[in-house]
Amino acid sequence: MASVKDRLSNARGQAFIGREEEIDGFARALAGDPRSPFAFYLVGPGGIGKSTLLRRLADRARAAGRSLLELDGRFVSRDPADFERAAAPFLDVPGTVLLVDSFEHCQWLEGWLWQRFLPRAADDALVVLAGRLAPQPQWTADPAWAGLLDVRELRPFSEEQARTLLTTARVLPELRERVLRFAGGNPLALSLAAAARASDWSREDVWAPSADVLRTLLSGLIGEVPTAAHRRALEVAAQAYSTSEELLASVLPDEDAHALFGWLRDLPFMESTHRGLHPHDAARETLAADLRWRAPNGFVAMRQRLAEEYLRQLREAPEERVWTVTDELFHVFRDGEIVARTRTWSREDEVHDRPLRPDDLDVVLRMADETEGPASAELVRYWARRQPQAFSVYRLVSTGRVVAFTARLALPAPADPEDLATDPVVAAAWAYTEATAPVSPGEHIGVSRFTVYPERYQVPSRVIDLSSSRAQAESARARGRAYGFAVWRDAEAWAARVKGSLTDTGARPRVGDHTYGVFGVDWRHVPVETWLRHFIAATAVPVQAGPSGVSRSGFDQAVREALGHWRDPRAFAACALLRARLAADLADPVAELRTLLREAVEDLAHDPRGARAKEALTAGFFSGAPTQEAAARRMGLPYGTYRRHLRQGLDLLCEALWHQELHGPGRMRHGPGPG
Repeated sequence: MASVKDRLSNARGQAFIGREEEIDGFARALAGDPRSPFAFYLVGPGGIGKSTLLRRLADRARAAGRSLLELDGRFVSRDPADFERAAAPFLDVPGTVLLVDSFEHCQWLEGWLWQRFLPRAADDALVVLAGRLAPQPQWTADPAWAGLLDVRELRPFSEEQARTLLTTARVLPELRERVLRFAGGNPLALSLAAAARASDWSREDVWAPSADVLRTLLSGLIGEVPTAAHRRALEVAAQAYSTSEELLASVLPDEDAHALFGWLRDLPFMESTHRGLHPHDAARETLAADLRWRAPNGFVAMRQRLAEEYLRQLREAPEERVWTVTDELFHVFRDGEIVARTRTWSREDEVHDRPLRPDDLDVVLRMADETEGPASAELVRYWARRQPQAFSVYRLVSTGRVVAFTARLALPAPADPEDLATDPVVAAAWAYTEATAPVSPGEHIGVSRFTVYPERYQVPSRVIDLSSSRAQAESARARGRAYGFAVWRDAEAWAARVKGSLTDTGARPRVGDHTYGVFGVDWRHVPVETWLRHFIAATAVPVQAGPSGVSRSGFDQAVREALGHWRDPRAFAACALLRARLAADLADPVAELRTLLREAVEDLAHDPRGARAKEALTAGFFSGAPTQEAAARRMGLPYGTYRRHLRQGLDLLCEALWHQELHGPGRMRHGPGPG
């Protein structure tokens, strides 16, 4: 009869999944392959399976008849002599295999290990180190170690491997998708979720496991958190798609954002990207689920802080960054009803977009012909000639291959007869505007005319995510945009997806063999910020209208736009605030509106809350400071503190001007407020 040790080893072998390359490399070293490394270094975040893999390697070493030493870095003293005594057979007995788990807990030994200990190994000995931190670069770059050291970063399981684990664990089929969404390929999360009973999974939050599972995951994935401020920083990273130091400073204005960001960056489950820090999926979902369970009000409050910060960025960010802000705003609300129906956050088909180049045109035309037919391809050719700047080409990040294209047209009023005669879809959009609320000269409409991704044609994908983010960002920044339209071939499916956010115009124009649905929104009646708040929350937003018909949210946006264009006379002369009631009776609207805004800012000093707010507005918009950072320096304030005063100033100014919009001039000179 087999021993307990053998039975455990057999059970581990049968349940073990993946890591074939690591096991094969170690097996070759055990067999004495002279080309194999002597030292293996396994690195990865908590819960990624380092300890499980070490146990599997230990079983292999025993089966090969090797002498085995297993140490745990958590229990290694700070004296190298103690380590050497514990690992003495590694130096004396040929063929000994040394395994050190949790090496991050004794990382201070690393220099001594490479320089003093490992070079004295007995003949045919092997060493495997496993930890959350990568080895210091001098060892991986050292030519002497080049053929002796094999560093392997353990990655999350693929979807196929994760499904195999859940099937082996006999997880009920109806729970597997929920487990996969939560675990994100992390083996610990998968194993714990698989071991949980069906009753442990919340009915309300399909991705949130029980408190016991969360507690184990937090300990395994994240470890100890030094302070409450560090935990709040983790909670920001859990909800934001990517976390920058500036975002931390905005959302946690009373904390040391620089120190917190540095701590986050060093965590083993964080990836650094060009947009900031991005936690591994299991860590992100565990943190978010823990906060939602532990402090549901805190979860909502953090989400709202992030949303308001992204909406502010949408107004103020540079043009080239504004679409990523929209993308990140939607990510915070990715479990919202409308967002979940229309967007995806898969990283398997990650793409980036670039402007259309002349040598891209043949590929774009071929895609259009294959998916929508020759008639549509001719319309692509027409619009590429008329508005080449409206086209984006999408390439896979992994290979650079072109996989999709989109086109977002900007069409000024009055409609061009040639456009109407050529493109039935554009003609349908213009016909809808004439039947509902005609577009005035000087205004224009936006039409997301083509979205062609042959491999995932007009189903939620990263291409549609990014194209939608660009379209909404353009609408937020464009002056004079009256309508926005989106076009999809599967009109009924998309009508259900965008219900509550876009109006189905009812138009079904035909191009070649296909008909298309046209969906729109009148940006003159629903300001972009109001629309976005509605979209992410999937709830109706009350619209308070003033005498001129503009909503309070739209009015506030117009005030911010006017201030933002203060140093650009042409842009200021076209700003939406000139169409408000408070500017209606001005003899010289542009000059007098500028005077009115300056006086309103000065009047903030009469309000007890407004002195520093008034200074922040003056420094930010009237002083000529090129950036908000420069304005903060002029005031001698930290950037986060300046931003807080500026935000309060904008709120007070909008409140005061709205009071004048409702009640006429002369009612706001001593600060905002009722009466």
